[in-house]
Amino acid sequence: MTNPPRILIVGGGYVGMYTALRLQRGLRPGEARVTVIDADSYMTYQPFLPEAAAGNVEPRHVVVPLRKVLNRCEILNGWVVGVDPQARTVEMRPHDGPPRLLGYDLLVLAPGSVSRTLPIPGLAECGIGFKTVEEAIHLRNHVLAQLDLAASTTDEAVRARALTFVFVGAGFAGVEALAELEDMARDACRYFPSVDPADMRWLLVEATDRILPEVGPEMGRWTLEQLRARGIDVRLGVRLKSAEDGHVVLDDGTELDSSTLVWTAGVKPHPLVRASGLPLDDRGRIRATAELLVEGSTTEFTAGDCAAVPDLTRPGEMCSPNAQHAVRQARTLAANVLATLRGTERRPYRHAYAGSVASLGLHRGVAQIYGRKLRGPLAWFMHRTYHLSRVPTLNRKVRVLVDWTLALLFRRDITSLGALAHPRQEFEFAARPDPARPDAG
Repeated sequence: MTNPPRILIVGGGYVGMYTALRLQRGLRPGEARVTVIDADSYMTYQPFLPEAAAGNVEPRHVVVPLRKVLNRCEILNGWVVGVDPQARTVEMRPHDGPPRLLGYDLLVLAPGSVSRTLPIPGLAECGIGFKTVEEAIHLRNHVLAQLDLAASTTDEAVRARALTFVFVGAGFAGVEALAELEDMARDACRYFPSVDPADMRWLLVEATDRILPEVGPEMGRWTLEQLRARGIDVRLGVRLKSAEDGHVVLDDGTELDSSTLVWTAGVKPHPLVRASGLPLDDRGRIRATAELLVEGSTTEFTAGDCAAVPDLTRPGEMCSPNAQHAVRQARTLAANVLATLRGTERRPYRHAYAGSVASLGLHRGVAQIYGRKLRGPLAWFMHRTYHLSRVPTLNRKVRVLVDWTLALLFRRDITSLGALAHPRQEFEFAARPDPARPDAG
């Protein structure tokens, strides 16, 4: 090992940030140096993205700045594009400038996952995911902009297209995003006299025969009934065939035009995983041992969405790719990295899944916790309480709590900042030799 040894962590999400945080607390002075590489300089607490999209939580409060939290770690921003386990090096490309080759003594590979897309015509051009805070902000601004458009146009086709919102995928991300945004849009209609909530069409498309499988069949059926009671059109056993130019075609024969297509139909391991040269399972995840070591290695560790970790509480199965496992795996992973450094015994990861909670809009939720089923306001309260306890740092806990408190006292903000997506557009217009444009006046 080098002196001091370098622990290189690829990924600044749940696994990467929590592992680095525990290492900087547990390492003795000079025992090792920790380097974290991620494309962003912050960690996103994804369970709060639906609330950020609905305006219940300030978007900045659902992200945690890595440089502030990991103040004793080296933070590098860029993309890791290759791993050489034999040479113990990774190739990193910063956002600008030449690539760098970084050596390591111990590696934690946890780049997470990306949206799992299908070769559906028009999806890449018209769709948007719901995994990042940027996507959540864009969707909030976009939905409010569609209400602005519907209230301003006299073209019924344009109006119908603007007020049609299509979500594909009925897992946590899809159901929570749709429920929170529908709740926000319904509330916003009070400020649009010409737009009635009944004018909006919300469509949830799911290829399987159930929604929210994480909360169990009974709670899934109850959630389905609640969504349909709100006028949301839920299609089960239906797939998206195409979405070219916003013309959505489903395999049950339905065709409609929509300016909003949100894709939340699952995730897949980060592309870096395939370029790592590490052993993969049939789903493209890194094969790991119960001690969170890469199979056949004593210097490479992995966990989270990109890893196939044996679930010791359910022999023969792998841990689900969710935040609950990722955060707890990070604790074991950090302890095992320290054990490897110190030559002591590593311990296996074991955690029985506690259950799931989901928000369905203000004062509405569904949960299954240790076998107990909750619904309505109590489940919504449990959802907020659980995630408030889990969001990293006291700073963010307090800020989120203040956001919720203010939301109880004041109505939602319905400002649409659509120009955030194209911040230079106005300047480019002003810099033209002839600033005339069709919409000037």
